[in-house]
Amino acid sequence: MKVVLPGGTGQVGAILDRALTAAGHEVTVVTRRPVRAHEIGWDGATLGSWAAALDGCDVVINLAGRSVSCRYTPENLRAMMDSRVDSARVVGEAIAAAARPPRVWLQMSTATVYAHRFDAAHDEATGVIGGREAGVPDYWAYSVRIAENWERAQAEAPTPGTRKVALRSAMVMSPDRGGVFDVLSWLARLGLGGAVAGGAQYVSWIHDEDFVRAVEFLVGREDIEGPVNLASPGPLPQRDFMRALRTAWGVPVGLPATRRMAELGAFALRSDTELLLKSRRVVPGRLREAGFTFAHPEWEGASASLVRRARLRRAASGRARTPGGPAA
Repeated sequence: MKVVLPGGTGQVGAILDRALTAAGHEVTVVTRRPVRAHEIGWDGATLGSWAAALDGCDVVINLAGRSVSCRYTPENLRAMMDSRVDSARVVGEAIAAAARPPRVWLQMSTATVYAHRFDAAHDEATGVIGGREAGVPDYWAYSVRIAENWERAQAEAPTPGTRKVALRSAMVMSPDRGGVFDVLSWLARLGLGGAVAGGAQYVSWIHDEDFVRAVEFLVGREDIEGPVNLASPGPLPQRDFMRALRTAWGVPVGLPATRRMAELGAFALRSDTELLLKSRRVVPGRLREAGFTFAHPEWEGASASLVRRARLRRAASGRARTPGGPAA
């Protein structure tokens, strides 16, 4: 199978590139900074020679968009919007121009499209789209508009020969350096992984192995199109989420943080408190209805699995740095 990954050099792209290549598929990554042999360049907004890679491929998985791991300044929020909408639009243009268009286009989206909510979970059929919640910062609504415009750019693309699926993904947890699991693990190991602002806000997540399996599942299901939640069936309050992560790392205590402390910490990490404070209680309604089974449905077991892999990775890295040790 020929797979094209626009924006495939980020954390999620690296996960898919690695897994799909290992499974024997031919993967082409489209990126602003091509380095490796299977990478080609683009600007994320205009058609170019890169579009030839989509002509005759089987699957396009568009992951392009400015990272959300930043301060939510007006400039950064506009960059998040433009990079997502422009890339989805131009991928649609490339598919529309292809003589042999791909049979399926999976477009990255986000579970952030749903409302800040504690009392019930959001599935695709009954979930409430956010942007009108009371008592939350005004700019949270802009994050929802980003997601809506992102999905609209895909939905409106004139690609009748290509099935389209919008991946409303929760946080993808993997032991890769620099990812969200790595950052949360660093906080937990420092003893800082306690409840934030009480910790009642829900965390939705998906283990990287289940993310890859869900993508493969959706590629093969010709009857599924439109928005699909990629999230484990076990979202849980942040205080419980971090407690399980601390247990997996063998850290007995995690200092709690007030909202003000979270704001200071997010500023120091050049991130934003929306990632910590918004309650994302999202469940995979359509995946479960279609018969998809999760290998890691609950966070306690998933976090233990990820910690084991992280320790193995760190041990291997240590051996590689030791003089006279085996080559990496």
